[in-house]
Amino acid sequence: MDTAPSSLSHPDFYHILISAIAPRPIAWVSTLNKNGQPNLAPFSFFTVVSAQPPLLGFSPGPRRTKEGRVAKDTLRNVRDTGEFVVNIVTFDQAQAMNQTSGEYDHSVNEFELAKLNQRPSHVVRAPQVAESPVSFECKLHQILDFGDPPIGGFVIGEIVHIHMDDAVLHHGKLDGNTLDLLGRMGGAQYSHTKDRFEMQRP
Repeated sequence: MDTAPSSLSHPDFYHILISAIAPRPIAWVSTLNKNGQPNLAPFSFFTVVSAQPPLLGFSPGPRRTKEGRVAKDTLRNVRDTGEFVVNIVTFDQAQAMNQTSGEYDHSVNEFELAKLNQRPSHVVRAPQVAESPVSFECKLHQILDFGDPPIGGFVIGEIVHIHMDDAVLHHGKLDGNTLDLLGRMGGAQYSHTKDRFEMQRP
């Protein structure tokens, strides 16, 4: 089968993307709105953008409501405050992460909903997920807007501080073998990184 995105419905094209481009790491993004209300949501369209400068990027798509498609709380909060935290998700946090993925009212505190603790950040005001072993505090670098009006986009943040739990460090360095990270597959499927193998580059 050969096809072009323009010849497919959005659901069919989206299914191809999330099924073929996997596993995808999950950015568990915590923000505050202008009034200081916490928000927490996972995004699997997420990647490292650059090590120098230190940049991360994630893409919040539009939120579907009865009135139509609108910008998600996370994107609106980042626009308003210029900061956010990317918390890394491990297998142990899978259920809590999934709980925070719902389309909730603006007034809902997903930390409380998922029974998660907040850890204060060092540079930004947005809190960290205390249960996450690695958290990246970010200042907004750029938003590439999608749509007119822009209800989706690619958010690029500059890492300004990193929290790493001592339990995942070995001789002062982050030990990937201690991190059973969660990855998003297609549909409702997930994977995790417990099983690994090594290859040396030629």
